Amino acid sequence: MASSKTRATSYKSAVDRATHLARALDHPPDGTMPDPAEYTLNQNGIPPYESLPLRKSDPFVAAWGLYGKDDELGTLNRLTPARVVAAAREIQSGNRVGLDWALSGNLISNKPFYSRQGFKLDVVRHLAGCGNDDVWTFNPQASTQWDGLRHVGFAKEQLFYNGVNMDQIHEADSKGHKSTVNGVHAWAKKGIVGRGVLVDYHNWRIKNHKWPDFDAFGTCRIPVSDLQECLADHGTEIHFGDILFVRTGFMHAMASKTVEELKDIQNRRYEDVKFCGVDTTSELLKWIWENFSAVAGDQPAFEAWPFKGPESLHTACLASWGCPIGELFDLEALAQQCQEENRWSFFLTSEPCNVPGAVATPPNALAIF
Repeated sequence: MASSKTRATSYKSAVDRATHLARALDHPPDGTMPDPAEYTLNQNGIPPYESLPLRKSDPFVAAWGLYGKDDELGTLNRLTPARVVAAAREIQSGNRVGLDWALSGNLISNKPFYSRQGFKLDVVRHLAGCGNDDVWTFNPQASTQWDGLRHVGFAKEQLFYNGVNMDQIHEADSKGHKSTVNGVHAWAKKGIVGRGVLVDYHNWRIKNHKWPDFDAFGTCRIPVSDLQECLADHGTEIHFGDILFVRTGFMHAMASKTVEELKDIQNRRYEDVKFCGVDTTSELLKWIWENFSAVAGDQPAFEAWPFKGPESLHTACLASWGCPIGELFDLEALAQQCQEENRWSFFLTSEPCNVPGAVATPPNALAIF
């Protein structure tokens, strides 16, 4: 049973969210904010999944306007100071684990999946004295990354989170300054900081003899029931605003590939590539909406690739809710540390790169126990 302090914190959070929304609704810039009479906020300050989209004219499960017309944080608004303080209680042993895969020198850095540009490092020798500079050229989505709110929108409507359109992203003002709307720099102001939880699906699946023919390089769609069962097996309780990590075993499987096998996968046509991931269903989307501030995995797309259709997890998370999606996170050492600590929750700190208008960013992420 929750303590009185916990209940008070939850109540204050709900009041804060409701107050924020009420102020936004009192001053709608264009009169298009959602009508609060059409939905109610629960104890966590969000409307139920069944109330989405908030405006019936908006696309699939959109929560546009919930945090204001110009909001660029989306579900990161759930990482309130109170929740960060509570998450800091996860720091007990002081052990730290980096979650970023190497930008260069890894198995795919020279030829990333989806035909993305590889990483190039130039080290420049100083002609005088003793020193060097370096130049990095890379696509931030070629290694560990957070997908930002410019990455995926609704194809039919040509709209991104909070109704931002393609022209708004690519426009420049009269002085030639490029638009930065929905860029990842908005996340860098306070970082992505809170309580992380790991679903070690790979170890759980092997231990429980589940899915013996599971193929990380096939379209194996992991049901939400498996994720929940794995968490229960670990004894992990979900707290609202948590940051979800799913270890599918993709990197473990990739490390077992020969150079020739990996090259064959890298050379496949875009439409012929297949990767494991979570199964995009209404049950999964509801679970994410009702619990998490961000989601991430060790595979290239978090959800199984190819996507099932236009109403994918990418469109729901990025375009409908403003929920960051992390991909290609290195969760191998994290899984080992969780086993040693005998707990699968931790304090997570991630500092996105402060690049105004950027589409994606390396996470610069640490798990602290």
